[in-house]
Amino acid sequence: MAGFPSLKPAFTIQVKIDPPFSVGSHHRKTGLDVVPMIGGTVKAESDFAPSLNATFVGTGNDYIRADPDQKRLRLDAHSVLKTHDDALIYVSYTGTVNLSEDSAKILAGAAGDLATDFGDSFTQFHFETGDERYKDLENGVFVGQGRFISKTGEKVIVEYKVSQAVLG
Repeated sequence: MAGFPSLKPAFTIQVKIDPPFSVGSHHRKTGLDVVPMIGGTVKAESDFAPSLNATFVGTGNDYIRADPDQKRLRLDAHSVLKTHDDALIYVSYTGTVNLSEDSAKILAGAAGDLATDFGDSFTQFHFETGDERYKDLENGVFVGQGRFISKTGEKVIVEYKVSQAVLG
């Protein structure tokens, strides 16, 4: 359809997470869970430039609030990436999770071996860097859809397929 943007596949992000710290929020009367992002990777699609291949460094956090009806979660994540060629990139994303029965089991640590379908989560990504090689990431509009992966004895992985909005 004329005037609508297209999506160009850009990269796959996998984030390893630890169980949440349930902090709460007295003045908001809602829950606040702080989920440590303890590792992960970004792997670019072969035809995407700049070729972003990176690992998560340090400890990032995802600040998650549940809607009052407990059917959706609101994401607000922040972390740092280190690329294969030693550039540092700040990444943040916001989005929503439709809390399905399977995603709730995984996030509660009660799933065993289970993966949800892509589409439980939709996100919008932002990047900042002082490295000239990756400056175009700052000007792009990136959206992703995600899923959750649980394997017995391993950290939960949140996986996103991320695309860039381009001229349609």
